[in-house]
Amino acid sequence: MTGQKRSRRGLTALLATIAALGLVAAAAAPAGATPTGTPTPTAPTTATATSTPAPTGTPAATATPTASPTAKPTSTPKPAATATPTPAPAPTPDPWALKPYLGWSSYSMQVYTGNGKWITADQIIAQSDAMKAKLGKAGYDRINVDSGWNDGVDANGRPAPSATLYPNGLKAVIDHVHANGQKFGLYFIPGISPAVYQAAYPIANAPGCTTHDIVKQPLQQADYWKIGYRLDFSNPCAQKYIDSIVDQLAAWGVNFVKFDSVTPGSGISDLSVDARDDVAAWSKALKAKGIWFELSWALDINYANTWKQYANGWRVEWDVEAYAPGVQLTQWSNIARLFPRAADWWRYAGPGGWNDFDSLDVGNGTMDGLTRDERRTATTLWAISAAPMYVGNDLTKLDPFGVDLLTNKEVVAVDQTGTPAQPVSTSTNKQVWYAPNADGSYTVALFNLGPTESDITANWSDLGLTGPAKVRDLWAGKDLGTFTGSFTGSLVPIHGVRLLRVTPLHGDTVALNDDAQRVTYAGQWTRNGGNEVAATTQPLQVAVGDSSTGTVPTPPASGRIVAVNDSDPGITYTGGWGQSGGRGLGDYQDDVHYTEGDGSSFQYTFTGTGIDYVTELDQSQGAVDVYLDGQFQKTVDTGRPAGQPRLAQQVVWSASGLPNGSHTLRVVKKSGQFMLLDKLDVTLASLLDPDTAVFDKAKPTDVTVTLQRDGGELAGIVRDGTALKRGTDYTVSGSTVTIASAYLAGLANGTVSLGFSFRGDAHDDVHATTTNGDTVALTFAGTGVSWIGPTAPDQGTAEVYIDGKLAKTVDTHADTRRTGQKLFGVTGLRDGRHTILVKKVSGDVLRHDVFQYTAK
Repeated sequence: MTGQKRSRRGLTALLATIAALGLVAAAAAPAGATPTGTPTPTAPTTATATSTPAPTGTPAATATPTASPTAKPTSTPKPAATATPTPAPAPTPDPWALKPYLGWSSYSMQVYTGNGKWITADQIIAQSDAMKAKLGKAGYDRINVDSGWNDGVDANGRPAPSATLYPNGLKAVIDHVHANGQKFGLYFIPGISPAVYQAAYPIANAPGCTTHDIVKQPLQQADYWKIGYRLDFSNPCAQKYIDSIVDQLAAWGVNFVKFDSVTPGSGISDLSVDARDDVAAWSKALKAKGIWFELSWALDINYANTWKQYANGWRVEWDVEAYAPGVQLTQWSNIARLFPRAADWWRYAGPGGWNDFDSLDVGNGTMDGLTRDERRTATTLWAISAAPMYVGNDLTKLDPFGVDLLTNKEVVAVDQTGTPAQPVSTSTNKQVWYAPNADGSYTVALFNLGPTESDITANWSDLGLTGPAKVRDLWAGKDLGTFTGSFTGSLVPIHGVRLLRVTPLHGDTVALNDDAQRVTYAGQWTRNGGNEVAATTQPLQVAVGDSSTGTVPTPPASGRIVAVNDSDPGITYTGGWGQSGGRGLGDYQDDVHYTEGDGSSFQYTFTGTGIDYVTELDQSQGAVDVYLDGQFQKTVDTGRPAGQPRLAQQVVWSASGLPNGSHTLRVVKKSGQFMLLDKLDVTLASLLDPDTAVFDKAKPTDVTVTLQRDGGELAGIVRDGTALKRGTDYTVSGSTVTIASAYLAGLANGTVSLGFSFRGDAHDDVHATTTNGDTVALTFAGTGVSWIGPTAPDQGTAEVYIDGKLAKTVDTHADTRRTGQKLFGVTGLRDGRHTILVKKVSGDVLRHDVFQYTAK
């Protein structure tokens, strides 16, 4: 931490020098230096669909029906004269951003050398030449120069290139880059410097407009570092000023703009500093010139659709740099913390706009700060996430292993395919990530984030695949054979990876969840928003005793409050964390997780209606920031005055009365020596009535429970990992479950927890629309297809089209909400490409969950 803070101070001093020169604020700040401040919130449990932007929100309560609907029969399409309506065209992605870019950025080397002015003409030319020689054949073609490239303004208040850094002019450097077949990028931030504001420069091509006219009054902060003033875009002159800068960039031949300190994000997400107007203005000017627009840093995911509307890329996390000049460019913890961010953001990326993970510093082992396995893992994460792969190393010093990593044809092709991967689960260090590709194959990565070598298994069912599949190892460039049901990577190294292509065989079934990139929407679709039902398990606490022997059972406590210990694998820790056990201080299960690093965080996704954050209060601790579903909630003080005793198992923050559904808690260390997590207490929705029972062996009777969801949604009942036998140990009639006294009589005396498991929508999410005429579609290569989704009281009819012809009108209405219903199916299609399209016709809402097809 000391080195990191020292480097920040050096960057701040550089800023002060630049600001004193009266520069335009848009070119004066360090590139997302990792300052201490409000962290980026995590992904909300609800997000908008990828078709038409709509505001995100907190999930509303899901329906809790109590009766079974009539099952929907599989239907066979019949030829009809009615053709499918033409769906509204989706927004056209910028043609220059159809794929994530491959290139280089200067900022990592500016930090590594400790010299913000490292970006001389000679250095940039050397990097360009080295890229052409070593990486050009793999497609790397962008040279992006970060902060510090300018040292003044021109007569119109626009940033002027440094004559010291570029004695022959920046245009000459750009021309050299272009001659190498590459594109060139520069760096800006929002706002305008005080000196440019005071100087009242005339704005080019805008008669009557000056730089004094366009600043918002009263004066407001424009960026994280408080360098510049916020612009007033209600004044048309402000847009003219941005246009004039972009006109100059286009004249120089600039092809890329990195726009840093974008808020909400960049350490500030409370809208006290808001750069969305700047983003819109720059986007308008840059799109007109065909210039790539990249946003930075740690953008707030609650505004993901705004970033996607205006930009071609957006940083999702803090800087990857280690801020250890001369020692290392990055470090493993900065790579590991990207995994939960990738899990949050993957569904927002696609042609036209990409999730940015920052520089890929894997090209030189002595410089990178990573082991070889970690370098390969980082490269794999960037590739499977379809993140822009831009190198941060000195390209003149790449080692052979680094060149091999960056130029592996099959791995680069994974990135350029542009299908971001998603995790099966992030609640384990042995993570399986997968991406269903447009050609029907899957890209699958087996990541070992743990401290020991481990076998890692990818189950085909987790990918949505049924049947045997061919497997190829992409890093090794070797076909491994055909595997049925799963593939296990043996002894994946510590922080290592296996990268695979999994190809279904003829006749396999492939299921695509509602937010797969291959599924296309037209209309006002939203993701979740209270329309989803999550799979969940709720315990029935049963007190078992025998009054004839004096052991009288007493009613147990409700099982709706579930304690989640700090060691639970579902908790994701980001940053430097340790675990301390056997402390003897009154902690829950006598252990805690702890961190000393400001900005370190933990995150937990739960299904329920409330949660308590339980930790200790002590003078060694300080402030923590709490986020729920991506929204900042409160800064909590976990410290105590000096001399006051430590207090264990303290509830320092709670949420209750939440809509029943999936929620995400994130807590971030802000100050103090330590932040601790002892446990989380989750409050479950009431799905059992009652949720406690008493069984007396001297007077045995069945235990009856009424389900608050449809009885058909009960997947099973489990005790200590062993499933009870339906029909013998328990029976289900409608929404009534009866636990047999014969089963209960065989249990030992004491309190027994029986876990009632309920089904949910696939992946616990759906897309939904309330607008008649909206459509959802999938084009596939195969011989059959099914539409799978829920039935519900608020749903109505939908038309299903196959290859443009009406196949059937399906009634999705039912008296209760039931998940995973086969609403439509067809087999025997000719072997080839087909399209299924579903159109909402009636009802309050239409929900879409899964398309499943038979591969050709």
